[in-house]
Amino acid sequence: MCSEVSLQPFDQGLLKELLHVAVEDADPGEVMPPVPGPGGWTPERQAAFVRFHESRSLAADPVEATFAVIVGERVAGAARLCPLEEAARAVEAGVWIGRSHRGVGVGRAVLGCLLDRARADGFGTLFVSTTPDNTAVKALMAGIGVDLVRDGDVVTAWVDLAAEAQ
Repeated sequence: MCSEVSLQPFDQGLLKELLHVAVEDADPGEVMPPVPGPGGWTPERQAAFVRFHESRSLAADPVEATFAVIVGERVAGAARLCPLEEAARAVEAGVWIGRSHRGVGVGRAVLGCLLDRARADGFGTLFVSTTPDNTAVKALMAGIGVDLVRDGDVVTAWVDLAAEAQ
């Protein structure tokens, strides 16, 4: 599976493909900040999804680097690296993968790609934050020997990129 998974830097065309994948293969709460209104992929929520990514990663001065997760030749989700201002040489990772690509090793491959990219970009630490019920992320962190810390409804991990590479 790993050889079939890659990260492609975002552009407007990939954003359109990603929106399609999100609508067809994910719940809004899994892939974007909350939007008021009725549940599901309403036109307003779809527009908010596009605005969110345009403002974060496609802006003239992007806040984060966002990548389309490519499995084979198809977009299957998104990954991001966002530098943390409050911690020197630290970057936060985020990933979502469409339901039809979960549980087959895509997340593990994406994590490996993000770790490599963060190292190549000169970061020393990778930060991960999730919810206590996200068993996939907890398993990924355990798989690379990283301890998670729970604080209420948040579970976090700090990955030492130099130590993890060895």
